[in-house]
Amino acid sequence: MSAHDWIRRLPKAELHLHLEGTLEPEMMLSLARRNRVELRFGSVEAIRAAYQFAKLDDFLAIYYQGMSVLHTPEDFRDLTSAYLRRANADGVVHAEVFFDPQGHTRRGVQLRSVIEGIVAGLKEGEAVGVTSRLIMCFLRDLPESEAFATLESAQPWLEHLAGVGLDSSEVGHPPAKFARVFAAARERGLRLVAHAGEEGPPEYVREALDVLHIERLDHGNRSLEDAQLVARLRESQMTLTVCPLSNQRLGSVRDLRRHPLKRMLDLGLRATVNSDDPAYFGGYVHDNFVAAVDNLQLTDDEVVELVKNSFRGSFLERSAADRHLAEVDRARNGK
Repeated sequence: MSAHDWIRRLPKAELHLHLEGTLEPEMMLSLARRNRVELRFGSVEAIRAAYQFAKLDDFLAIYYQGMSVLHTPEDFRDLTSAYLRRANADGVVHAEVFFDPQGHTRRGVQLRSVIEGIVAGLKEGEAVGVTSRLIMCFLRDLPESEAFATLESAQPWLEHLAGVGLDSSEVGHPPAKFARVFAAARERGLRLVAHAGEEGPPEYVREALDVLHIERLDHGNRSLEDAQLVARLRESQMTLTVCPLSNQRLGSVRDLRRHPLKRMLDLGLRATVNSDDPAYFGGYVHDNFVAAVDNLQLTDDEVVELVKNSFRGSFLERSAADRHLAEVDRARNGK
């Protein structure tokens, strides 16, 4: 038995997970055959070899190419269901899942197929004990007008959406670019999150807070470069959805022994551990916890705090979050 198996047994929430980033090579090939999509990769090994990238833009190029096999509601259902089964094996009992509708609709895939397929997969997840929330992300390298069009197109399915987010290539695309569409989403009752401070500067984090009025910060690593910003995040107890293996693979952190996660905890920030795009970055949520523990020498108490933060920062109702927090304590005491 591994010394880290007790971490797997802790109930946890995953708050930073791109559904399209769970597309494993085996499923990519299977869906390509199903939908008669010709890939330039002829084998699982060739796909894995292509997953060698050094920065965000290089990753996004292969990421969007992988999306080309997703066409039907069944494809999105199967992708969603497969992720939830794998996450649940890592102790995930609640997942707040991102998806990128613009990455599909610009290929001619109907938004109905995307959302209804994902929702069907989320319902299958409930059967294995994983609750979920769905967050629709806007691609920040595209114009805000296209984000508005996406929000309008999603109107018939708003009941299935918990919130909106902002992702894709960060540098050169500050959060303020999307101020009006985030305001429109908030008026519709949607929760607000955004990627900021992954590759972009601390100022992007400030814009996400002050202009977009986000409720949760995705990544946020570079916030630590600004002491006043750190104090603000600590005082507001803003949740940071941190992704160690992603940061290493994309080069924002060269050495996991110098990853800012432990420093975040030392500074009193509400950090969490997540897998981001696990099929591409070599690990699901348990792998990210293990990497953090082994490289940063996290204590058991720090691991439990990270797990508890995932429920504190979730969009679950307070009673449900409190119930999970009690379950974490019981699981830890039974270590």
